Amino acid sequence: MSYKKELIEICHKVYANKFVAAHDGNLSIRISENEILITPSGKCKGELREEDLIIIDNDGNLIEGNSKPSTENKIHLFAYKNRNDINAVVHCHPVYSTAFAVFGEGFENPVLPEVVLTLGKIPLCKYGTPSTNEVTDSMIPYIKESSAMLLQNHGALTLGKNIKDAYFKMEKLEQYAQIIFLARTLGGEKSLSKENIERLASISKATYGIELKNDFSF
Repeated sequence: MSYKKELIEICHKVYANKFVAAHDGNLSIRISENEILITPSGKCKGELREEDLIIIDNDGNLIEGNSKPSTENKIHLFAYKNRNDINAVVHCHPVYSTAFAVFGEGFENPVLPEVVLTLGKIPLCKYGTPSTNEVTDSMIPYIKESSAMLLQNHGALTLGKNIKDAYFKMEKLEQYAQIIFLARTLGGEKSLSKENIERLASISKATYGIELKNDFSF
């Protein structure tokens, strides 16, 4: 499957799942050392076609395509410059995750084992004006360790080894936000203990070769 076809499929998924509305959101794939395939500015992700996609270089200069790059390409370029293991970025505004971002809270406590293993801690990046370096500056404390972040009063961001990986992390993040929200209507979530985490880390490394994304404080 071509990079363009794959990116379009994921764009349609994020729109169908209501992770974005109208012209919101932006997605990208690193296709070579100095080429980023990225969604254009001002177009609905549910209506995008392959010919709408554009290619920019690591400095945001247009290489291929007729549309304007996403106004938030700085987020994508910052992620690629700081993470050699990352080849795809998904930035959306899923309702529950964004609600927590607006409330001003990340997900710092270990609650669900699968989220601990796949996403680790999900920090809240302080508010920055969209399309400016304020947003990337807010990511600096977390970019090296985190694969999922909430952007205060803005939305959510996930990083992946490929576009499906980045998308599935966004899907998992939004499900997790819904679960935490519902748990709080019942009285609040219960975190895993330090012993739970240590046992989980041991089993996951031995069985799946997965190490915890980042450390949790107890």
